[in-house]
Amino acid sequence: MSLPSEERRARITALGYDYAAQPKTELSRCNLCGGTSLVVLTHTDRYGYAAEAHACRGCGLVFLNPQLTPEAYGRFYDGIYRPLVSAFHGRLIDATTIQDEQRTYAAERAAFLRPFVEGRGYRTMLDIGGSTGVVAHHFAQAFGLSGTLIDPAPLEIEQARKLGLKTVTGLVEAHDFGDERFDVVIICQTVDHLLDVKGTLERVRMLLSQTGLLFIDIVDFRAAYLRNWSVEAAVKIDHPYYLTEATMMAYLQMCGFEVLRTDYAADHLHISYACRPARPRPLEIPAGAADTLLREVRFVQNAPR
Repeated sequence: MSLPSEERRARITALGYDYAAQPKTELSRCNLCGGTSLVVLTHTDRYGYAAEAHACRGCGLVFLNPQLTPEAYGRFYDGIYRPLVSAFHGRLIDATTIQDEQRTYAAERAAFLRPFVEGRGYRTMLDIGGSTGVVAHHFAQAFGLSGTLIDPAPLEIEQARKLGLKTVTGLVEAHDFGDERFDVVIICQTVDHLLDVKGTLERVRMLLSQTGLLFIDIVDFRAAYLRNWSVEAAVKIDHPYYLTEATMMAYLQMCGFEVLRTDYAADHLHISYACRPARPRPLEIPAGAADTLLREVRFVQNAPR
């Protein structure tokens, strides 16, 4: 099992964040297939917190259980999230220092989406979990879009507002957009942070114009635990959900999206999807996908180092 080094543990402990004391919600059903047969994969996350990751035996979806309540996550993103990530990596990671990395990411993802955006008359864009607004601002300039950004972190929202974006501080699961519709919706390095993946994707389908475009990317859970040969190292309290190619495709098809193109990022960790609205399809999970995942997890956990 991968646990923090003593130096790293000291930095995390110094933050004084009591994860065990935070209010949480116990999940009895899988968010993807609704199954109730769950198995505990891990008891500890990469920071050393006692956070259990469960897997659904029916479809292979992995998620923290119990999960912090929406209010607890709101407080977490307001004051703990960036300091915790900084303590883990041993360097300052905040709303300012992450922007260079975000600019590179924005340019790469804009190039990926360009064939599906240019010449289609798109005018409006919603960035869900848009952080400092660097990505949304780049997309807005590259494609002539009017951008709206929603994120739960006030300090990062402040940076996005300075770029001229319309901003909403909060979680997309809780905000009412009324009758507003968007031509492009982007969910960049965010879906793993959502508290209700299915509900959010269904809502995005309603927020998207009839001929609109969805961009979404995931941290591939399998790539994450195989990279460090540790399941615990791939689990962290800031990610309620852990997606694979099989579960992400199932979500998209079930929630009414057709995948136009898939891309493996240069970091060999993220997978990107360009999607358009389509008729929702019944849940489809490759036969044996969940069993295969569980066997591989056990092999990684028990193979000699």
